[in-house]
Amino acid sequence: MSSPWSVRLAWLGGCLGLLLAMLLFAPARWLAAAVHSASAGQVQLVNARGSVWQGQADLLLTGGEGSRSLSALPQGLRWRLAPAWASGQPAVALQLNTPCCSPEPLDILLLPGWQGMELRLAAFSSQWPAVLLVGLGTPWNTLRPDGQLALRSSGLVVQQVQGRLTLQGGLTVDALDMASRLSTLRPLGSYRLELRAAADGHSTTLNLSTLRGGLRLQGSGQWVGGRLRFQGEAQAAPGREPALDNLLNILGRRQGPRSILNIG
Repeated sequence: MSSPWSVRLAWLGGCLGLLLAMLLFAPARWLAAAVHSASAGQVQLVNARGSVWQGQADLLLTGGEGSRSLSALPQGLRWRLAPAWASGQPAVALQLNTPCCSPEPLDILLLPGWQGMELRLAAFSSQWPAVLLVGLGTPWNTLRPDGQLALRSSGLVVQQVQGRLTLQGGLTVDALDMASRLSTLRPLGSYRLELRAAADGHSTTLNLSTLRGGLRLQGSGQWVGGRLRFQGEAQAAPGREPALDNLLNILGRRQGPRSILNIG
């Protein structure tokens, strides 16, 4: 006859085995639900298949609840999650493969903590269709940008501690051969956005410049304490004013031939 302890141990072993099986074979749709909830529906993993640890899905971007804006990443994405150890603490290693846009997988390390979280993005280079931004709603669904966004970084660290966001490293975004449904000028031009964090991580500079084109953009700003303050201007190159007048009216506050861009 079995003792009470042996029965309890059997039940405990069965429960632990069931829990381990759930963790190892958790379906990909659980991850899709978590991403949907964390992004308030703006990032959606559709047709998710595989497991939480290794799977693939179609990626949709939306303007959130009630928005009709929608865009899809060509060819979807694949992911691989694995436990890791970094800086003397447990972490999660995430590898993202986007066949359309990145020649090499994106390697991301997530370090959860009691007071916040740290995200480490390894050096990468990728190129994304600008039309993806339309799915995020205002103002992108009005501008409806077209072109390519070339992203590159030598490494970027994002920390969130007690609600405060800090950055380390840098990111460069080249918006190449951009166009908009609000202007007959195609392309409008190519532009560079540079994000550079101070060594202490408490302030980050943002610089916008024009590489070439009929629409000239420039500006600079700072990201301090989780808030962005940016000042810039948009202006048509000589002879391009008629084709850009409508777009300049929408981009910012008109001041003669210029459109003033202010954030924060």
